[in-house]
Amino acid sequence: MKPLKEVAGAYLALSDAQRQLLESNYDEAAASCRKAMEISRTMPPEEAFDHAGFDAFCHAGLAEALAGLGSFDEALRSADKALHHFNRRGELNQDEGKLWISAVYSRALALDGLGRGAEALPEFKKSVEMLDERKGEAPGKERMKEVAASRIAALGNSGKKDKKPEGYKAWWEFWS
Repeated sequence: MKPLKEVAGAYLALSDAQRQLLESNYDEAAASCRKAMEISRTMPPEEAFDHAGFDAFCHAGLAEALAGLGSFDEALRSADKALHHFNRRGELNQDEGKLWISAVYSRALALDGLGRGAEALPEFKKSVEMLDERKGEAPGKERMKEVAASRIAALGNSGKKDKKPEGYKAWWEFWS
């Protein structure tokens, strides 16, 4: 296979994964992300191809698929791999920006699924903020915002159990 065909095949598999994620076909999406990474690794090392960047794109999709399947440990690892790349890059183009948001959102889902709500809450808030600031359309934007908003509400309420009841006074307030 010539490098051009390998690049096209890798991006085609990644495109399939994005479509499958929108259709909630998480098994197929995970397989397509893995296939895209496998194809990209067949490229000769002397070819100019951003393997780290492409793997980050694939891991962003893979994290969302794995979170959808309930494989939260794996989803968290994939999201962290994607975010390692995106967070170092800073300003991203339109397509990379969508995947960055997806990685943040998937990380929040994974943390929440692992019962780490205190860590998931700021990640959900960050994903909503990124979606709100995003110019243009992002596939699945409304679904992500709805899920994030419901999880923020649920996680926010779980943290309010530590609040004191109305009318509560500390012992030192009785003496002043």
